[in-house]
Amino acid sequence: MSASHSALVPAWLTAPAEANELVASVWPASAHRVDDGSVEVGGVSVFDLRDRFGTPLYVLDEDEVRAHARRARSAFDAAAARHGIRARVYYAGKAFLSAEVVRWVVAEGLSVDVCTRGELEVALAGGAEPARLGFHGNNKSVSELERAVEVGIGSVVVDSPIEIERLAAIAERRGAVQPVLVRVRTGVHAETHAFLATAHEDQKFGFSLEGAAEAVARIRELSSLRFVGLHAHIGSQIFDSSGFRESAARLVDLHADLLAGGEIPLLNVGGGFGISYTSVDDPKPIEEIADGIVDAIADECAVRGIPMPDVATEPGRVIVGQAGITLYEVGTVKTVTAGEDLDRTYVSVDGGMSDNARPALYGADFSARLVSRTSSETPALSRVVGRHCESGDIVVDAEYLPADVAPGDLLAVPATGAYCFSLASNYNYTPRPPVVAVRDGQARVIVRGESIDDLLARDAGIPASDSPLPRGTTSPPHGDTE
Repeated sequence: MSASHSALVPAWLTAPAEANELVASVWPASAHRVDDGSVEVGGVSVFDLRDRFGTPLYVLDEDEVRAHARRARSAFDAAAARHGIRARVYYAGKAFLSAEVVRWVVAEGLSVDVCTRGELEVALAGGAEPARLGFHGNNKSVSELERAVEVGIGSVVVDSPIEIERLAAIAERRGAVQPVLVRVRTGVHAETHAFLATAHEDQKFGFSLEGAAEAVARIRELSSLRFVGLHAHIGSQIFDSSGFRESAARLVDLHADLLAGGEIPLLNVGGGFGISYTSVDDPKPIEEIADGIVDAIADECAVRGIPMPDVATEPGRVIVGQAGITLYEVGTVKTVTAGEDLDRTYVSVDGGMSDNARPALYGADFSARLVSRTSSETPALSRVVGRHCESGDIVVDAEYLPADVAPGDLLAVPATGAYCFSLASNYNYTPRPPVVAVRDGQARVIVRGESIDDLLARDAGIPASDSPLPRGTTSPPHGDTE
């Protein structure tokens, strides 16, 4: 039985004519092969990256991040300007957050969205103005809200009646008037994994449409809070604007009803715009999505004869996703009979679910390429797996890699800039990799990697004198940090 007609192979996956190709929609624009067949990203060789920083390694192309940030801002600015309103574009920090990335997106005109005290502090450390920060979360603690009000955060997206009272008391105590948005479950959710769809009723976020009206009424009774708009988020990895159009209709209905109680300057439609993880993924251009969202809001406002509010959005993945690759070294390679007379090559790498949890969490698909050389061998059905003690430790479930992949080869998984570093863990006591930014032939660490010594230092049962490594040293697997 041929692989292309087997139930063991995803229907979308076909053997490539060229197994060395770097698919443009998946890789950073700067990624290309050089004369020896190896790959450079941001003008930096994968060999240099391995030799300086070790593997596994997160690599982030600074110019790519900046370009996507500019493109998103320009797309929504242009869409809003056609209707005589303004757009606010918040970078969704949960996708990937470091002080350096905050500097990049702020420099390109974006605000920043955070959802924990840690994310707030990183955003502030990166130079983001408090007034250009938004604070999300379904269970913000009292101390988190205290800190947000203390620094003068631009807006808090309230998520429950309890939070409204909690935040009002904090703001009153501090003599502040805190702008807030109300998160709404519109009943519209993206056609995606159940854990990524966030607008249906049976989940933890936000208020129902009816509950949102009651929440706004309560906020308007409180002198220490100022209601500035509604917020909705319909899911993640969304390829077009159709779901946003339906959500906008329901949001604008509620917005129109609430106008009787006072002006509402803003409508935040959330984010969730998708990227290509494989060659068959086909998200619409961000310009088309921006036009579709803003036009939908304009149409709904026109039907109801109400003024159009400013529009806010929160892209994250679409800013950093394609800008990142993860570099691995191949360890063991073995071929097994998968069934139906079909062989599959298992390519084990020195990372896994500790640096990319998305396949295990969501069944997410990724692609992979051999990047230390090219190969003329026939592509073989392969599965890239990690080194952890889990059968579900899969990095790339199905891919065609050259049949001669061998230990010591360098393999890269593209489109890992979003939600890989953010979800990384120390499972099996594995140190988390560093994050290295590349630009103009230069590479620098923007998040330091961990060492075994770092992990031991956290174990209170190990006296410092008993550690096998002197405190403060950097042990394998990660080397040069400058």
